[in-house]
Amino acid sequence: MQDIYGCIKWNVKFLPIGETQESQQQKMEKLKAMYQHSSEANLEEIKNLMKSTFYTQRQEVNQGKSIKYLREEWPFLFDELGMSVHFKELTGIDLKETFTRNLDLKGKRLLNYMTTVCVNKSKKFLQTYARLQRMRGQQSSCSDDVKEMVLLLLSYFDEKEESLFFYVEDTCLAEEVQLEQVPVTPAVIVCGTSCFSSTRYMLSLDQNLINTNISSFISALCLMFGSYYCFNIHYPSELASTLEFLQRCFFLINPEKGTKVESKNSKRRLNVNPRVLTLIQELSDQEWREG
Repeated sequence: MQDIYGCIKWNVKFLPIGETQESQQQKMEKLKAMYQHSSEANLEEIKNLMKSTFYTQRQEVNQGKSIKYLREEWPFLFDELGMSVHFKELTGIDLKETFTRNLDLKGKRLLNYMTTVCVNKSKKFLQTYARLQRMRGQQSSCSDDVKEMVLLLLSYFDEKEESLFFYVEDTCLAEEVQLEQVPVTPAVIVCGTSCFSSTRYMLSLDQNLINTNISSFISALCLMFGSYYCFNIHYPSELASTLEFLQRCFFLINPEKGTKVESKNSKRRLNVNPRVLTLIQELSDQEWREG
């Protein structure tokens, strides 16, 4: 249930019409060759090839093939373009477009709620907010708003920043990242002392670097989130609320049943995290009052 949560095409039973195992293999090899020269590759062709081989990609993911194997055989699956094709087929949702559209609609309101209402409710949250303001300095770009929003969400739900972000020196090369210290679940590796000072990100999964050159925080966040769905990964309990809030509020994945949170005991989980529901409710109440 946790694997198929939020998916519309999790297990594809038949090859696309006109496709054979051989044609799928040929397309896979072609994609690998194109990845070697991705700066010259035709983006539309990559999209079409990724879409037509979705059946085989799903088979291999659902068989439990390792991330290392998938990275070698389907390199575009870990790239922004390829993952967005797979995610759209799998969930019916445009990964980055949906996030950025909802960011425009709700981001400012959420940040405003956090910085005017939540700061008065909790001393710990106020301290986090003050620390982020010092780190952020005078910067006022949209990207910095998103960084602040995610870090404040983690603080609001009392979840650990280090479960989601791993900080390295801004000059750190991929081979210098100490992967044994990185979380096993999808983690954004921030090249810099803080999210605000960084202009380069990497993504790790199963303590493997799967993308070493991500230029924007929003892209890194979308790739991190998309990985949970594309590779059948459960939300770790220490990030359960933050990820579910992003899922429901910004990525618009709203199943009525089930949960994507790993179960550590036999205790029956509620279908929707009550803390997430409360925050969504308070935000809509605030919009209604201001509206």
